[in-house]
Amino acid sequence: MNQNIHKIVYKVNHADGTGSCFYLKQHNMFVTNYHVVSGFKKVAIQDNDKNLFLANVALVNPDLDIALLMVEGDFSNLPEIGISKSGEVQIGQKLNVAGYPFGMPFTVTEGTVSSPKQLIRNKYYIQTDAAVNPGNSGGPMFNENSELVAITASKITENADNMGFGIPVESLNKILSEIESLDKTKFSVQCSSCDSLISDQTEYCPSCGEKLLENIFTEQKLTDFAQFCEKAIEDMGINPIIARVGYEAWKFHKGSSEIRMFVYDRSYLFCTSPINILPKKDLEPTLKYLLGGVTKPYQLGLENNQIFISYRIHLSDLLCEKYATELRNNITNLAFKADELDNYLADTFGCEFSEYAKKDAI
Repeated sequence: MNQNIHKIVYKVNHADGTGSCFYLKQHNMFVTNYHVVSGFKKVAIQDNDKNLFLANVALVNPDLDIALLMVEGDFSNLPEIGISKSGEVQIGQKLNVAGYPFGMPFTVTEGTVSSPKQLIRNKYYIQTDAAVNPGNSGGPMFNENSELVAITASKITENADNMGFGIPVESLNKILSEIESLDKTKFSVQCSSCDSLISDQTEYCPSCGEKLLENIFTEQKLTDFAQFCEKAIEDMGINPIIARVGYEAWKFHKGSSEIRMFVYDRSYLFCTSPINILPKKDLEPTLKYLLGGVTKPYQLGLENNQIFISYRIHLSDLLCEKYATELRNNITNLAFKADELDNYLADTFGCEFSEYAKKDAI
């Protein structure tokens, strides 16, 4: 297996969940599933070192379940993934599936080909017994020569234990052969009938009259609550699009500290950051500081040896215009406080930085 594979496989984050994608150096674009980015024209991708990048969804083909992403950043130092020329696989052949299952860190699982041409809903897929879970969708399947043979499409069907499916690489090649005229700065749809690239919103293909997938040009709308939270994130100097990790949930780094925002028990907005680890000896000075209450309106807390700074708001309080600005400012300032406090605890008490800290920002 190519030891550099983790460098080209990224996680996809947006307000509806997570998935995987991979880099095609020869086209300077990232590949994922259409269903991974459906409803979004901008998403975030994240590498194995927690670096986040803004991605524009440049092309979608719902019929083939493939999407191409144009990402803001310099990826010229990334290795090139080989694409299998034939794309053929045999029953019993070894396959590897790379991605971010359940949004967890990067993993590679090994399996064998169960069927090279499994017909499901009038489409052929490569079927494998490799472990494939939600979040793997959009990542690569590659053979023993580290050549791309398929795009992971998760399980396709429910209750399909020990079965994963991949979109054969021929489908990707078909799209790539048609993108010479693609404007990568725009959102385009590829017609399933005539392969035309359509960037202007319409119900029917201008070239052949084929009816396009309903609402394919429509983006998902954020709730009022999500807009409130994202204004606070924007005030931190963070693009809220790259902070999204699911429905009304955000995770990002402000400096070295990881900031997490989510709804708990349908009642509270929690904003929290794991900042440092308790020292292994001479705990008393650190504990006295944590109990001192000098971080109001924020709270310092412990879970095992992990130190957190947190801010909790009852959702009903967000409906009160009188306090809305103050609460939003407190959310914004938590990020600055966390980034300041982790350095203070490290310098003053010798507390190591959390394992969730962004190491290159310490």
